[in-house]
Amino acid sequence: MQPPLLIYRISRICFRLKLIPLCWIFDYFNRIVFRCWIPGSAQIGKKCSVGYWGIGVIIHSHAIIGDYCQIGQHVTIGRKFTEPGVPTIGNHVYIGAHSVIYGKISIGDYAIIGSMSLVNKNVEAHTLVGGVPAKKIKDLD
Repeated sequence: MQPPLLIYRISRICFRLKLIPLCWIFDYFNRIVFRCWIPGSAQIGKKCSVGYWGIGVIIHSHAIIGDYCQIGQHVTIGRKFTEPGVPTIGNHVYIGAHSVIYGKISIGDYAIIGSMSLVNKNVEAHTLVGGVPAKKIKDLD
């Protein structure tokens, strides 16, 4: 397991045990050492990975990420400033480097988000999307 995600898992345990100050210590350790923000309050599934040890990755504290996802470096997963709600990402999703995913949207299972994409609308399962704003490129088998 990659060190930033190991620190996240420890922070997540602290969050579940309601040891919030200890959770923050682990969150800020990740922030300072690995230059990423992966808070223990976020829900990240098993066997996920982040590119280059998570450098530049920012995940909203209420985001939900499924199992076996791959997140590239400098990816932001957050909310719109004008509306509540954060993304829900399915299982086996690949998110390319420098992508931004925001708003109350869902990304379906086995979707691929191309590098440097801006995703602000739902993405169906088994779909490749890319661009600014992201558009469907093709269906995946």
